[in-house]
Amino acid sequence: MATGLKTNRRDFLKIAGTTAGGLFIGFNWMSCDSPKVEVLTTEQILSQAKSFNGYLSISPTGDVVIYSPNPELGQNIKTSFPMVVAEELEADWNRVRVVQANLDTEKYDRQLTGGSGAMPHSWERLRKAGATAKFVLVAAAAETWKVPASEITVEKGIISHKASKKSGHFGEFVELASTMTAPEEITLKDKKDFTIIGTAVKNVDNPEIFTGKPLFGLDFYREGMLHAMVQRPPFGMKIKSVDDSEAKNINGVTDVIQFENNVAIVGKSTWPLMKAKRLLKVEYEADGAVESTEDHNRIFREMLDTGKSTVRREDGNVNQAFKSAAKIVTAEYQCPFLSHSPMEPMNFFAHVQGDKAELIGPTQTPDRARQTAAEILGIPAENISVEITRLGGGFGRRLRADYVAEAVQISKMMNAPVKVTWSREDDLTGGAYRPAVRYRFEAALDEAGEMIGYKLKGAGINSGNSTRQDNFPAAAVANYKVESVEHNSPITTNAWRAPITNFLAYAEQSFLDEVALEAGKDPVEFRLNLLNKAKNNPTGEPGYDVDRMIGVINKVKEKSNWGKNPNVKQGFSVYFSHRTYVAQVADIEIENGSPVLKKITAATDCGMVINTTGADHQVRGGIVDGMGHAMYGNLTFVDGLPTQKNFDSYKLIRMKEVPQVDVHYVDSGYDPTGLGEPALPPTGGAIANAIFTATGRRLRSQPFIEQEEFSDIKLAIRRA
Repeated sequence: MATGLKTNRRDFLKIAGTTAGGLFIGFNWMSCDSPKVEVLTTEQILSQAKSFNGYLSISPTGDVVIYSPNPELGQNIKTSFPMVVAEELEADWNRVRVVQANLDTEKYDRQLTGGSGAMPHSWERLRKAGATAKFVLVAAAAETWKVPASEITVEKGIISHKASKKSGHFGEFVELASTMTAPEEITLKDKKDFTIIGTAVKNVDNPEIFTGKPLFGLDFYREGMLHAMVQRPPFGMKIKSVDDSEAKNINGVTDVIQFENNVAIVGKSTWPLMKAKRLLKVEYEADGAVESTEDHNRIFREMLDTGKSTVRREDGNVNQAFKSAAKIVTAEYQCPFLSHSPMEPMNFFAHVQGDKAELIGPTQTPDRARQTAAEILGIPAENISVEITRLGGGFGRRLRADYVAEAVQISKMMNAPVKVTWSREDDLTGGAYRPAVRYRFEAALDEAGEMIGYKLKGAGINSGNSTRQDNFPAAAVANYKVESVEHNSPITTNAWRAPITNFLAYAEQSFLDEVALEAGKDPVEFRLNLLNKAKNNPTGEPGYDVDRMIGVINKVKEKSNWGKNPNVKQGFSVYFSHRTYVAQVADIEIENGSPVLKKITAATDCGMVINTTGADHQVRGGIVDGMGHAMYGNLTFVDGLPTQKNFDSYKLIRMKEVPQVDVHYVDSGYDPTGLGEPALPPTGGAIANAIFTATGRRLRSQPFIEQEEFSDIKLAIRRA
């Protein structure tokens, strides 16, 4: 059946109102099977198109331009958003172009990329945008032909009236349709009738990416702009003195300036700036605590042993459960700071002109960029424009606006357009890392091996709440306690792909395997038993959907042939984050006496899959990211400075180190629930549990390659 939705006044005005034109960067749409010969450029189409709402315009030629408002950093939102609009519009893919919209808070509610929330938030809005445009086009055709609108059909951009044998493409009706108003209540398509959603559509930027077109922030160039690179202090230090005499003598350097606690070198191109930056002589002095990794290890011990904690959740009588336990299992797990390390380092362009400013570059939060600039300049936010380029990765790093602030401050000081560019060394040493965390787990078992008590204490460094107290196994254990303690450090941290859960999932899932082993139970059945308790006899409210978690467990159990081949050593993990459920099984085989990681099988319930190609990429990408950082990632500090400054010492996973990844989906009937982050958290646990099954070595800290238990394990990785 069709879905009837009532729009609120704010949404209706955004969807139905006529929008003004603006500067857009246009890209061609490329369907999965049907490349088309370009006749008109996107700019030519827009010059004659009528705007139907903030999401789409239609030209008299019948070409459709769909605006994608959220920043694109590889999560495929620039393709999947327009797919949803085009589905309800009944557009012809070969007549659709996609444009990256600039920041416009009047048109778009949530114009940011983070928390895997873009599609869940915009799902209905996107559908309404397409449906309302289709409504007025049909109304225009009905008025033109003098026939009932109810007798008109639309398919692939063609409007038809069967009885009169009349038909025409969208463009024939745009003039009249653009003067009509859609109703506040609109009928959406029945999901069973979708023809675009749920199919495989290639990334709309593929042709430009493959041919090296300027899409990314690093590509941006404007005649006459200055370049700048910045020397930032170690964490916990401030500038004592600066000797810039040698740096200023480099040909191509026009100025060296100081702002706040930074030194900026300004010039005509980045290469002389990089050379000059090495010649800067900056002396620093302590400005509060100056920390090293040695300090952090001590701080972790103190926090877990004596630190004053905040109780996040407590069910039942935990103390009594542990007093009466037949067996107690205890373990600690620790993760280091990590850099986001997107392939494109931070960069941004700013042009400050009196009480106005222009910002251009890669940001996950364009409105934060604008608000930050407004605060620095003391001007109204509406006087600042933000143009969003494609992002060469982000993973949470570009949620911050520190690099935007640098461009704004330098542009103001230089009274000129300025582009700030970070080097790879700047990116690794410039802060905003994943927080370092240590967890202490305790489980109480009765004589039958049932878990009757569970305790988790999280100690985080700039992590906020380092736990997710309502996640599994909450509500599945009668006596349950979660608490956290926090250390405030001068080392800046930030959301890192799947914040907190990126390591908590590994630690928790590895620990649950330890508990299952002590209880003498199969790890998968042990979890299913807990979930059945949460479903049938919960203690308190679970903060997760029990049935959806059971669904992905059963799917991955089936697809991985769990426990059926004695020659395959398997590890299991399951986690819920960002509204989505993912279960994984890692397969290790012993070859010539050494373990070989052959395959990871994943089952995902992310609600309705918009684009099967994009979804597969997100799941596989999350698994590769999770595996690489669990195996190799580590950022250590000495006197407020990271010791790893480039990829020679900060190892990222290589393509040859990726095993086969099999991806499966569970259709739970839900609307899309997000997919950019949820596949990462379970990966480390699945691999660590498989390593234990194969070798008997339990890995309780990351990165794996630096653990003593892993030192003599020659783990090879080959595709099955």
